[in-house]
Amino acid sequence: MNSNIYGIDLGTTNLKVFCKATGKTLKEKNAIAITGKNQIYAYGDKAYAMYEKAPDTIQVTFPVVSGVIADFNFLQEYIYQFLEEKMKGKTKGADFIVAVPTDITDVEKRAFYEVFYKSKFRPKNVSLCEKPIADAVGLGIDVNEPTGVMVVNMGGDTTEISIISLGGLVLSDLLHFGGNRIDEAIINHIRKEFHLVIGHKTAMMLKENIGAGLPGRSESMVIVGRDVVSGLPIEMEISADVVYTAMKSNLESICTSIKMILEKTPPELARDIIKSGIYITGGGSQIYDLDKLFENITGIHVNTCEDPEESAVRGLVKIVTDPKYKRLPFTIKTSNLK
Repeated sequence: MNSNIYGIDLGTTNLKVFCKATGKTLKEKNAIAITGKNQIYAYGDKAYAMYEKAPDTIQVTFPVVSGVIADFNFLQEYIYQFLEEKMKGKTKGADFIVAVPTDITDVEKRAFYEVFYKSKFRPKNVSLCEKPIADAVGLGIDVNEPTGVMVVNMGGDTTEISIISLGGLVLSDLLHFGGNRIDEAIINHIRKEFHLVIGHKTAMMLKENIGAGLPGRSESMVIVGRDVVSGLPIEMEISADVVYTAMKSNLESICTSIKMILEKTPPELARDIIKSGIYITGGGSQIYDLDKLFENITGIHVNTCEDPEESAVRGLVKIVTDPKYKRLPFTIKTSNLK
């Protein structure tokens, strides 16, 4: 078995790479700063630091949108430069396994495959795996068992709700909103209520620091924004209840989708889920009291985990190296690639 194996999770917000040889996970913002028409000025965390601050001559883009690849060429070059910098040339002839969202088209899945298959890495092998299954394996669950498992992955642009049994997806729903939609809701609410314009980064800080799935959190946070009336920058203290009110509608939509999936779940699998609980992963799952909100809505215990953003990428390498999971990854016929 090749020890030079990389598990890749191309998230909307973050790029996560797990290297089997080192046992370490690399995480970098999935952002690219472009000058001119096709020159990469910066990528990753450095590019994200320029977001909402760059002049007109520098454009900051996100190559993965709503869980699918929006800018193939820039993403491919970014991944190559990033891994070459971090791995010092140890990527040539490696095996790559890539997590792909559920409910995307074959063409979109092929794009995930081709980013690596047609890259300068000249990989030995490229395979794909459905993200909810990778999540479950990364959480330490044996997905081959005839046991129902429910995984909710809250990402930047998507939320995936899946029921898994016997190594396959029994039910799955890909919602086209996630943490970024919640940030937009916070921006709109603060503008409407306080006549204050704030940026996406500030909204994200509010969500992460004082946001909550349930009302009653007592913290507050001082932010800087632009006053709509005067046009001048001002400081303002925002309470946790204000942020909760802004987030409430989107969180309720996710709760409704979870209930709909549970209503469609076969009774025997539903019994397993009640016994083992619901598993939540992804960056959005770190919202304070989100697990308690889901428990209140469903009446089912909710399991959280450490480093939920990395659960899928941890599971990928386990899938490709453990013989009992050999049937889970899939590939695309090279004869179909032009």
